[in-house]
This record gives sequence, C-alpha cells and structure tokens, in this order.
Amino acid sequence: MNPDFDLIVFGATGFTGRLVAEYLQARGTTRWAMAGRNAAKLAAVRDELGLPKDLPLLQADAGDAAALRALVARTRVVISTVGPYQLHGEPLVTACAEAGTDYVDLCGEPLWMARMIDKLSPLAQQSGARIVFSCGFDSIPFDLGVVYLQAQAQERFGTPLREVRARVARMKGAASGGTLASMMETFEAIRREPALGQQMSDPFALTPGFKGPAQPDDQGAALDDWADRWTGPFVMAAINTKNVHRSNALRGHPWGQDFVYSEKMLTGRPGAADKGAKKAQALARMTRWQNRVLGFGPARALLRRFVLTKPGDGPDKAAREAGHYEVWFSGKSASGKLLRAVVKGDRDPGYGSTCKLISEAALCLVEDIPRSATPGGVWTPGSAMGLALVRRLHERAGLTFEMAA
Repeated sequence: MNPDFDLIVFGATGFTGRLVAEYLQARGTTRWAMAGRNAAKLAAVRDELGLPKDLPLLQADAGDAAALRALVARTRVVISTVGPYQLHGEPLVTACAEAGTDYVDLCGEPLWMARMIDKLSPLAQQSGARIVFSCGFDSIPFDLGVVYLQAQAQERFGTPLREVRARVARMKGAASGGTLASMMETFEAIRREPALGQQMSDPFALTPGFKGPAQPDDQGAALDDWADRWTGPFVMAAINTKNVHRSNALRGHPWGQDFVYSEKMLTGRPGAADKGAKKAQALARMTRWQNRVLGFGPARALLRRFVLTKPGDGPDKAAREAGHYEVWFSGKSASGKLLRAVVKGDRDPGYGSTCKLISEAALCLVEDIPRSATPGGVWTPGSAMGLALVRRLHERAGLTFEMAA
C-alpha cells in the first residue's frame, strides 16, 4: 500500500520544526505534511511561512499512542523535532518501529538512545522500519566525516585507519536550546539513577555486546601532535563518539575492533605566549564547571527558568546565515600512513545547518537507500546512509567533504 506522504514533519510549530518545513518547501519537496498537537498553530505556521494553503496539516499529540499510530501509517518517513526525546519521543518512535515507518530525529541523548536500541531493534527488524537517531549537528558532520575519511583510506591504501581524530577548528553559532534542555534532562536521569553516570562516560554505550579498546580521555587540555595545535573538550563529543563507534559496529567493524576515535576543539598553536594552551586549559575548567552546575538540581531549575529558549524562539535569519563550522579529521593506519580531510558547514550548527541535515537525511532514506541496502533496525546516519548521504549533503545542504594536505 502506498502511503499518503513521503515525509511528515512532527513538531512543525517549534523553532527547528519551522525551519525544516521552510527548507522542504524551498527545495521543492512534494508529498509532505506538517504535524503537531495544535491545529490552529500549525495553520498559523503554514501561513507565516507562506506555504501552500493546501499543505496537509495533521493533528496528533506526542503522548497519544493511538493518534501517533494513525499518523505514521500515512507516511514513508517521520522527521521528529520534538525534544527532549527522553521526555516526549518514545511513543512516536515506537509507533514508527511497529508500523515499518522510517524515522529520523535530532536526538543527542545517549542514555535514552541506549534504552531505545534495546527496545526497538527487534520491532524495527521485523517491521522494516529504519530508525535513525542523531541526524543534526550531532552527529552527522562527525559520523559522516569519519565514514568519508575511512572510505578514502580504503581507496588509497587498501586498509582502514586504526585511529581517527576529529578537531573542531572553527564554529560560529550557539548550540540549540534543545541541546541544553536535553543535557539537563540527562543529568536529571543520572540523579535518579546514579549508575547511569558510568554509562554516560562509556564510549561504547551504544554498541551492546561489544567493548573496544581504551579510548582517549578528551576532557582535559592537551597538545595534539598531528594537528600541531592545543586542544580542549568539545561539548558534543559525548554523543558523537558513541555514534561513531556504533557506526563501526553496525557496519561489521570495517575499521577494526581496535579502532580509536578522539574528538576535541582546537584552541591555538603552541608558542605565541602559550595562548593556545591557556585557552585549552580554560575550556577544560569551564567544562568541569558546566558539568558540576548541570549536576546540581537547583541550578538546573534556574537554567530552565532563565536561560533556556522558549518554544518557537531562536536566532534570526541573519545570525543563522552568518554562522559556520569547520571540522578537521586526521587518521593513521596501523602502518603509520596519515590521511586528512575537512568537513565544513555554511550555516550556524544548531539551527541553520541542522534543519538541512535532518531534512536531507529523511529524503535520503526515501529516495536513495532501499531496504535491500539498509534493512529495518536502529541505525546511525553513517551506517544507514553512509556515502550516499555524504554526496547529498555536499550537493544540496551546504556541507563540503574534502581531502586536505
């Protein structure tokens, strides 16, 4: 049976959901609909964005299992922008897994993802649903950056890179309010169940049944001899690292079971009055302070009240278009051969780029990836779509994947 739609955007009245809807319309997407819990707000968003009057608007609450089952039966893939997912996401993704409907989201919440992997994998494998978490800035540029570099290593050397280092060289634009909200809910979950703290720090938390070798401790300041730069912690590494290792595992460990991955932020060259070292040390101190603050319940309450963006709020168009990011990837084979690549994004990471990333990921599943290539299951972007998504993002979404000297 052919469903009514190729895509449904669930959460279209939120800030990121609006950007996704605007992007889909601008690129000429057909057979799609917007969904959310409030029909009047959906109609207002449609009119404010100048979308066609006949664009279908579908009403369903994130907690109404029956309405969600009816919703997902009408489409090939659901784009969900309704987070934090550990609070609002389980009924929708479960409905997709049961119905055989593909699903993409922006989740960067590894504790919830680990639970969903255990719950949904048998359902999705039976129904044929491809469930793909983390289709925004976390973790597509990093996950696919490693996929791209490893593919180049196989082509040039005939062997994988045993170790890959991702280094955020430039980034303009703040993380989304949803990212901070998700972080706070994760710390709240750890408060309720302290044992989850160990899972959160495990780079192999999303590869059930497999534990790889010891991985680098990326929480401090250190000089990276490959990049000849000082480095400090990167806020998204906790989720990106887990997704990269899951991609390797789901692909059957083509990069080896001894694969090592590191992800940090560059702060400057050595020398020059040690400015790079001082920035790296300051970044490490700030990260420790941030984690202590987020781990303190009253501080989380204050952040929710005074810091988190309200639903529907975010940077204006000028700020989104002024943003950008650049990530350097360096890898070494077991024999010591070195290879480098650069991934660049032309919009701010949290909103302007993310809305394009998740949209193209959904369209990639619809248009480029048959179930004979990627069957039902719980996937990462890199393992589900790989180089097909790299090509699509390079051509259509303002990302560049290029080899570097």
